[in-house]
Amino acid sequence: MKKLKSFFPEFFGGIASGLLIAIGGTVLLSVENRVVGAIMFSVALLSICMLDLFLYTGKIGFLAEVFEKKMISKLAVGLLGNFIGASFGGYAVRFARPMLIEKAQAACTARLDNGILRAFVLGCFCGMLMYAAVKIYRAKGSVAGIVFCIPVFILSGFEHSIADMFYFALAGMMDFAYLGFIIAVIFGNSVGSMLLAWLRRMTETH
Repeated sequence: MKKLKSFFPEFFGGIASGLLIAIGGTVLLSVENRVVGAIMFSVALLSICMLDLFLYTGKIGFLAEVFEKKMISKLAVGLLGNFIGASFGGYAVRFARPMLIEKAQAACTARLDNGILRAFVLGCFCGMLMYAAVKIYRAKGSVAGIVFCIPVFILSGFEHSIADMFYFALAGMMDFAYLGFIIAVIFGNSVGSMLLAWLRRMTETH
C-alpha cells in the first residue's frame, strides 16, 4: 500500500492536468479567432506548472537530462492519469457543450487522414516546444516559454498527445484508428522532447 501511495502525486496530478488540458482544448474550439484560442490554451500549462501537477509531455524530456529508473514508472502512471483526466473532460464537454462535437470530429478526422508517420513527426515538434516551455519556466522562473511555445505548437498544427485524447473523446472517435494515432503522437512527443533536452545538454559539455 505504501508503494502504491508513492504514485499518488503522479496519478492524481495527472488526472488534474488532463482536466486542465481539456479546459484549454474547450476554449480553443469555442472561440472564432484561432490565434486568441491558441493563446488562451496556454492557461492549461500555466496552471499545471504553477500548481506543480503532472503532465507527461512536460516531464518526459527531463529523462534525457537525468535518467532514473523510477521515473519511468512515474511517467507511465502520470500518463494514465492524463488519459483519464483528458478523456473524462472530453466526454463531459461532449455532454455539456454538444455544439463543439462537430468541430472536434472535423479536427480528429483531419488528424487521422495525416497518417501515423506524420502524426509522429508533428508530435516530435510539439514535444520540443513542450520541453522548452517547461525548461524555461523551471530554469528562469519565467512564463514566457509557456505563453509563446503553446500558441506556436497549436498554430503550427503540431500534435499534443494529451490534448488529442481530449479532442477524440469529445468527438466520440476513440476507436482502433485512434489508438494507433495516439500511440504515434505519444512516441513523437517523447522523442522530440528528449532530443531537444539531449541536444541542450550537449551544449553544456566541453
